[in-house]
Amino acid sequence: MATIKRFEDLEIWQLAREVENKVFEETKKGKLSKDYKLRDQMNNSRGSIMDNIAEGFGRSSRLEFIQFLSISKGSGNELQSQLYRCLDRKYFQQEKFEELYELVDKLCRKIFGFMDYLNKSSLKGQKFANRIASIQPQIPNPKS
Repeated sequence: MATIKRFEDLEIWQLAREVENKVFEETKKGKLSKDYKLRDQMNNSRGSIMDNIAEGFGRSSRLEFIQFLSISKGSGNELQSQLYRCLDRKYFQQEKFEELYELVDKLCRKIFGFMDYLNKSSLKGQKFANRIASIQPQIPNPKS
């Protein structure tokens, strides 16, 4: 596995960017472009996916990165729900809904897979790489 030096190198961030761009194009069309509240909610959700991946990466801590990935995945699921609202309001045809939903679903699965990988990893990240575990105080045994 190649060393990732920038968040832009992450496949999940690249896919999140693709989702952002494809959904953005759809929000500029038809009746959805005039449904300002839903359009803005979708803007927040899709932006949150890629932004939280970037921010988590920038924290340089495995556990913080996992937390931000969790938020990112939640934003992906939120976007999926918003896609259903678009379908129900007839802003999208079924085919467009399925295309976008599947793309977001693929992204969410990849984010979850990356979280799983990080959870199983013993790497700490740069932030905590050189920290020494604290020494636990010795509690005297009263039976001694």
